[in-house]
Amino acid sequence: MLDILSNGFSSAKDKFKGQTTLSEENISDAVAVIRRSLLEADVEYSVAKNFLAKIKEKAIGESVSLKAGKGSAKMKVSAGDHFVNICKEELEALMGPVDAELSLPNNRPATIMMVGLQGAGKTTTTGKITKYLMDKKKRKPLLVAADIYRPAAVNQLQVLGERIGAPVFHVADASPVVICEKAMAKAYELGCDTIIYDTAGRLTIDTELMQELKDIKRVTNPDNILLVCDAMMGQDAVTTAKSFDEQLDISGVVITKLDGDARGGAALSIKEVTGKPIKFLGMGEELDRIEEFRPEGLASRILGMGDVVGLMHDFEKVASEDAEEDAMRMLQGQFSFKDFYNQLSMIQKMGPLKDVIAKMPMQNMIPKDADFDDKELGRIKAMIDSMTKEERLNPKLFNESRVRRIAKGSGRSPKDVNELLKKFMGMRKMMGMLGKNMGMLGKIPGMNQLGAMNKMRKMAGGGGMPDMAGMADMLAGAGGGSSSGSKRVVDRDKQRKLRKNARKARKKNKK
Repeated sequence: MLDILSNGFSSAKDKFKGQTTLSEENISDAVAVIRRSLLEADVEYSVAKNFLAKIKEKAIGESVSLKAGKGSAKMKVSAGDHFVNICKEELEALMGPVDAELSLPNNRPATIMMVGLQGAGKTTTTGKITKYLMDKKKRKPLLVAADIYRPAAVNQLQVLGERIGAPVFHVADASPVVICEKAMAKAYELGCDTIIYDTAGRLTIDTELMQELKDIKRVTNPDNILLVCDAMMGQDAVTTAKSFDEQLDISGVVITKLDGDARGGAALSIKEVTGKPIKFLGMGEELDRIEEFRPEGLASRILGMGDVVGLMHDFEKVASEDAEEDAMRMLQGQFSFKDFYNQLSMIQKMGPLKDVIAKMPMQNMIPKDADFDDKELGRIKAMIDSMTKEERLNPKLFNESRVRRIAKGSGRSPKDVNELLKKFMGMRKMMGMLGKNMGMLGKIPGMNQLGAMNKMRKMAGGGGMPDMAGMADMLAGAGGGSSSGSKRVVDRDKQRKLRKNARKARKKNKK
């Protein structure tokens, strides 16, 4: 997701390696790299131009302090860190402020009109928002099937309604305007407090479509008009959003398929061009794969910082009552294969592995070429399933014969099992040190990020301590044969070279 933007900002930060000040020269070099990535990511030209001008203006003449934070949270920062922080603030301002709220009056049924072009994922998004309102807001929605043109559109909404447990209203052989007009009476009859109109789309914006939507708006007077935009449309999504807003005065935007797009220019452009907020992000087909839009979360992910708050929201959806106790054991390095198995099961429920990994902090320590395969979780679980109860609780019991038995039982090789054991023990050691130094990561989500980042950086770079890449490597290829072998050597060489250059730069600065 958003790989082009992420790579662009990462390359821009590299321009400041060994630098202790923000100068017009190094800022211009970094801005040139970002300009290319913004345009390649399909960010609207005037939006990109204004964004870059603000970054340059803010960065030039910026006084760079080599330390940030206070007390135990104090850490050294570089000119590159300062530049990235400026970029983060401007990205948040570009996409924000946060406004994910819907207008939901309590004295009558609230109304939401879903609009958009055909193929943007409007009907699926209608189902997702219905489930969101039922789960998060405790509402009782009525779905209205008003798309009479697309084959099977009505049936698709009825199937979604059945899965969610929400009633679906439709009138055969009636016009979309009449169907929507009659829905209010049905909502009162069924005791529903929210009505969601799934309107028709077209392949392109035309006069007939807009007139129909205007007529539906006139007879329903909706509290919210949500435009569903496909992120993969790039700048076309911005043009579409502008046209719909001019005709209907939309309340906000839902961006879909963001997980399938390496560009993501629409996410950066729509708010600036229309002045209307992004309300939700939709990713994947599952009905719970929708999240309230948080500019700071998306900005952090674009800049390779992960999204701890978003990760915690995903975690809270699937966490059991014992989750905090399990997490404490993990951070103390006292977890067993049984605990680890439970954590893997939870990760599987949180969504595709690559999306979960993308929200983890310290993205720069995860190999860029790591291939996170959801099947790998299944392979690891199969090996743990082949262990005895005693082996799951005490990893020290393993010997050659036990390894052979587990390999045979899980359909893996002894080498795969040994690789899993090695990485598991390394991960235990790493997590134990994290817990000792940070204590529950500063009680996520209110963690002291400066302190946490400082501790994690120290661990990743010094004294033979297992690095953060170890955890990612475990999920990317534990027991997966040669998929990560040669790549890891290159990554370690690169890390050593970077540390050596950093030491040289520090000595030079002291002089």
